[in-house]
Amino acid sequence: GSVGGGVWKTTNAGRTWLPIFDSQPIASIGAIAVASSNPNVVYVGTGEADMRSQISYGNGVYKSTDAGRTWTHLGLDNTRQIGKVIIHPQNPDVVFVAALGHVYGANPDRGVYRSRDGGATWQKVLFKSNDVGAIDLAFDPGDSQTIYASLWNTRRPPWSIYPPSYGPGSGLYKSTDGGANWHQLTSGLPADGVGRIGIAAAPSNRSRLYAIVDSKEGGLFRSDDAGATWSKASGDSRIWGRGWYFGKVAVDPKNQDLVYVSNTGVYRSRDGGRTFGEPFKGSPGGDDYHQLWIDPADGNRMILGGDQGAVVTVEGLSEHPTWSSWLNQPTAQIYRIAPDNAFPYWVTGAQQDSGAMRVRTRGRFAGITMRDWEPACAGGEAGYTAPDPLNPDILFGGTVTRCNVQTGKTDNVSPEVDLPTPARHTWTVPLVFSPADPHALYFSDQYLFKTTDGGNHWTRISEDMTRENPGVPPNLDAATAADAPPFQRRGVIYTIAPSSVRAPLLWIGTDDGYIHVTQDDGKTWTNVTPRELSGWSKVVMLEASHFDANEAYAAIDRHRLEDNEPYIYRTRDGGRSWEKITAGLPGGVYLQTVKEDPKRRGLLVAGTELGVFVSFNDGDNWQSLQLNLRAAADHR
Repeated sequence: GSVGGGVWKTTNAGRTWLPIFDSQPIASIGAIAVASSNPNVVYVGTGEADMRSQISYGNGVYKSTDAGRTWTHLGLDNTRQIGKVIIHPQNPDVVFVAALGHVYGANPDRGVYRSRDGGATWQKVLFKSNDVGAIDLAFDPGDSQTIYASLWNTRRPPWSIYPPSYGPGSGLYKSTDGGANWHQLTSGLPADGVGRIGIAAAPSNRSRLYAIVDSKEGGLFRSDDAGATWSKASGDSRIWGRGWYFGKVAVDPKNQDLVYVSNTGVYRSRDGGRTFGEPFKGSPGGDDYHQLWIDPADGNRMILGGDQGAVVTVEGLSEHPTWSSWLNQPTAQIYRIAPDNAFPYWVTGAQQDSGAMRVRTRGRFAGITMRDWEPACAGGEAGYTAPDPLNPDILFGGTVTRCNVQTGKTDNVSPEVDLPTPARHTWTVPLVFSPADPHALYFSDQYLFKTTDGGNHWTRISEDMTRENPGVPPNLDAATAADAPPFQRRGVIYTIAPSSVRAPLLWIGTDDGYIHVTQDDGKTWTNVTPRELSGWSKVVMLEASHFDANEAYAAIDRHRLEDNEPYIYRTRDGGRSWEKITAGLPGGVYLQTVKEDPKRRGLLVAGTELGVFVSFNDGDNWQSLQLNLRAAADHR
């Protein structure tokens, strides 16, 4: 399951993969479970649960009874993020769901849910509070009436990339009566600053449990008495660092001492978790691995899921197993795209973990295939790419690198300018050329910078353009509100929109809810923020009109304020007044972008978290442009 691309299926050990969830209205997948008693029965929990700042939501649980050919929505719509689904080993109608709940606010639809009728009805069987969700589940291998669950109190503050905040209530729980009653397991486990916990039971010994614990004194913990007592097996930071983002452990089906932990590499211990060698897949600081499935009948057969896709091995017990490729899965998470001026032109973009890429718009052999995608030498894994309008062989990206895509020569051309305060960055920072002046390249943190010589020299053309005190959103709990001192609760410039009509005209928007415009390339600025934009209303995209210097469009995302409604504003008087233009956009689906067609006036396209919409009358009315596109977040 992809966090932005639905459910995929292979029937030939990873040689090929097919998307089987494209007909559904949601794309973010948090968990998949296949019934061992009937492999045609598949449950899918939607909404990723890895708590990044760039996170997509789900709308509950889906079920297939024909191995993924058709799907039925089973409810739990408001759980938003689901971390785990497990199915009773003998009865496919009994299923448990670990619901993490809303990322940015309290809500009651979280905890552990159980269904005894195949998802027709649900009972919340483990619930601590509106702030505490569930993240992992495991059956006792010898007694399906015994279930283990981990709860996690976490919240994502708008000013932080990572990690999220932790609050009271996280912990490990056990039920011995099918989920009716639960008690907390505490003996030997950390009590201070506990966050995410991953749990696994050894199939060969029901008394042997492992827990990967993210806390102030985190690590891998082991129990040899079914959870009654625990001891710390390893504090190796390689296996539990950034535990809020990983937090998974797996055990070989026949050897209780053979344990695996996924992180930036996949680590293996042969002595019950005491020692871990070098990763047998991946390298530290490289790929991000989140899921490891081991065939219950054969420890050699594994499926590994990471940021780039899924890979399969049939020799997982060997010292250096070989894996299938993930290059046969078009599941890249691309943050922004930008075309160059070549003919035929290339589309460039930065993708999660794999770094920047580019793809031909005319394939080498007629249609575009996977062979027409190739790495690009600037951009990294997040943010923008910016092809040079005057030389398509030169590509800028990230924060900032410049490279020649033909030779591969790369230079670091980040702005080296004295700043009044230290630079602040978020996960994606804008980097755009002016359409009216192809020499002008703009980049920002909380300040705006400009270069006209390919990054060799930069000039700061603004002061700090963010709110001095954007405040603490009322949807945050006390623990999250205290997560950072006030001077760290600040925003950045999130979008830059140079005018294509008049070169000195430039718009910028911040992720804490400000819009500014300059008529003279930064010499003077005017705050033109719509009155209704409060702190932490993220201005995700500004679009300067291609036809009138006084017209612009703003896409606003307020989901970090627990407001998922769409917001697009239009100004026709240089920002002195703004008009909300959202008629026809679906409620409860926030915006990611808005763009104006450069040739046809009044033709706008809006990208939402779940699909694309079009307006033919300058935003007065919108209609779906989804057609045969699958549901996905559309950023540009």
